[in-house]
Amino acid sequence: MIADIGIDLGTRSILIYGRRKILLNEPSVVALDVYNNEIICLGREAEEMRGKTPERIKIIRPLSGGVISDYTITSLMVNYFIRKVCYSYIIKPRVALCVPSGITGVELRAAINAAYAAEARRVFLIDEPVAAAIGAGVDFSEAKGVMMLDIGGGTTDAALLSMDGIIAKSSLRIAGDNFDEAITRYIRKKYDLLIGEVTAERIKLEIGTLTGFDEPKKMTVKGRSAISGFPASVEITSEEITEAITEVAAQLTEVFGMALDSAPPELVGDLKETGVVMTGGGSLLHGLDSFVSERIGVTARIAPRPVECVAIGTGKSLDMAGELKDGFREIPPPDKGNV
Repeated sequence: MIADIGIDLGTRSILIYGRRKILLNEPSVVALDVYNNEIICLGREAEEMRGKTPERIKIIRPLSGGVISDYTITSLMVNYFIRKVCYSYIIKPRVALCVPSGITGVELRAAINAAYAAEARRVFLIDEPVAAAIGAGVDFSEAKGVMMLDIGGGTTDAALLSMDGIIAKSSLRIAGDNFDEAITRYIRKKYDLLIGEVTAERIKLEIGTLTGFDEPKKMTVKGRSAISGFPASVEITSEEITEAITEVAAQLTEVFGMALDSAPPELVGDLKETGVVMTGGGSLLHGLDSFVSERIGVTARIAPRPVECVAIGTGKSLDMAGELKDGFREIPPPDKGNV
């Protein structure tokens, strides 16, 4: 049996699509024994240990800002997950791998090497906004501008698409993680309370909003006092979280100006009709779609299954190679050619 799989290698999660479904969705996390440099566990099991391990165990997210920061650990992680979903395949899989638009040459080589080291037969690269559009079912084959905004954990990618190609694109390393960091800073500054990234993410998901709720929400947050060092707790409101994260959201929307500066005015004008399609886990932050709409004057809407769109589109791209004009290409193994 021949495998075709698409991998969304994200800062927070790795998703694998194949056989017309999501085969795997696991945190991009590794638990490492620093004494002997051995991996203890990966994915969901390692995520459950985050913030609760002794000194000898380090919890690593080997991708930072949406790209690879630790090549060795990433290779082992990708190898493990590919084998997990392709254990029954006799022939090595063809792998489509999505990458952020702003990835550097060094980072790109690391991603490709990781895929080949993980036993890929052939490797194809696809830009995240193109993968997101395919996965969201957005038609960009006509001569009409369509804007995609993919917000992950480490990067935000924007691209103007038309005629099966990329007209303009941009990428910012401002995304979901930055909202968590802003919440952490706010609570420390206002309440002298230290919290971890797990708690910050939970606050964002439960009471985070950019436009407010019909009724304000409250939440008790536990952590460590920055003054006494002892356990402490405070009650925070959704209005406070709005105050904490609004600046980050405003910075995130700058990706539109960067992408559209060089775009043809006619295609930019189409966005009044076609709007902006948002994908990625970061798009689920309450009120972010309304915030984007107000900031740029164009209607923004969240795609169905936004977390899975990039993985779905990455996998489906292997059947669309002849249609895509750019943003998709095959890369030979490292010893047979250069990136």
